[in-house]
Amino acid sequence: MAAGFARVTESLLDVGEHLSAVSDATHGAVVTFIGQVRDHDPDASGRVTGLDYSAHPDAGRIIGEIADRVRGKHPLVVLAVSHRIGHLEVGDLALVAVVASAHRGDAFAACESLVEAVKAEVPIWKKQYEVDGTHSWVGL
Repeated sequence: MAAGFARVTESLLDVGEHLSAVSDATHGAVVTFIGQVRDHDPDASGRVTGLDYSAHPDAGRIIGEIADRVRGKHPLVVLAVSHRIGHLEVGDLALVAVVASAHRGDAFAACESLVEAVKAEVPIWKKQYEVDGTHSWVGL
């Protein structure tokens, strides 16, 4: 039976690892969300060149609690979710969430709930660098 996981990490995110963690012969639906660093942001005055993610020491515990809460509301799913911290370049993966279930409706609903809660509740902030050398903090 698939186990899944929830973590905040400095390591590169591997979509295949997340897929493997939720893989099971009973799952007919696998929903994947990949959040990657983009070269623009509404808060930026110019092109974004990279960013640094910083996390509160409790971020790992909080992402785990969110995963438990989502599983509680969607007991037929297995999920794996990671948020990366540290320096990321444009194109790097910042958030990977994979949810599997026997049916797509359960998997889609749980994945959306998981991603929205992680973005809203996990205490992670980003320092965003722009092409002109300036930077700004987002999410403080």
